[in-house]
Amino acid sequence: MKKSFALIFTGLLFACFNISAQESIIGDVNYGTLEKYVQAAKQYHPRKKVYEASIERAKSVVDAAKISYLDIFQASYYYRPTERATIDLNNPYSVNGFQYQATLNLGVFLQKPAQIKRAKADLKIAQFESEDYDATLVTEVKRRYYNYIRLINDLKIKTQTSQDNKDVVDNLKAKYEKGEGQSEAYIYARIKLSEANSNKIQAENDLLIAKDALEEIIGQRLVDIK
Repeated sequence: MKKSFALIFTGLLFACFNISAQESIIGDVNYGTLEKYVQAAKQYHPRKKVYEASIERAKSVVDAAKISYLDIFQASYYYRPTERATIDLNNPYSVNGFQYQATLNLGVFLQKPAQIKRAKADLKIAQFESEDYDATLVTEVKRRYYNYIRLINDLKIKTQTSQDNKDVVDNLKAKYEKGEGQSEAYIYARIKLSEANSNKIQAENDLLIAKDALEEIIGQRLVDIK
């Protein structure tokens, strides 16, 4: 009996080890697909759009600061009817018709360079923050993609392990029903099958969570990215 248990246990362990040793995710990584995921994340991820909007807002502030240079000038005009005497004894500089004048607001003039410089600095900050988030976003997309690939392989392994355990159970069941096997060995194999099935279900759950996480950061469903 002990020998039967040892053989079954050794066989199950060897099957699991053999499957695990043969699997690798490196060959399953598709860098073309990964690059598409990265580009999709840069285009569709909500936080990336926030950074892009910040850059556009900073640009508009710079443009507005440049145009506001016109604020330092104040123009006005004065109209003197032509029917009046050309010479005004009270104001000999007054002439008939339209008279124009422009004034320079020195205080506003001196403030403009600093305002434009600050606006340009804010634009650079917005651009640097966007670039920094790009690097973070790319790293996170890769991390989630690699984890997704790993869990695909993990599910394959656990599915195969479950199937191998089922084959052992079916074989022992057939022998037990023919009176050629032992009930203890059959029960033990069923326990291992139950554990394998539980591990498979957990692997499926982990894979679904990883898939949702990857889709969340790229902003699209995986099936929609060609």
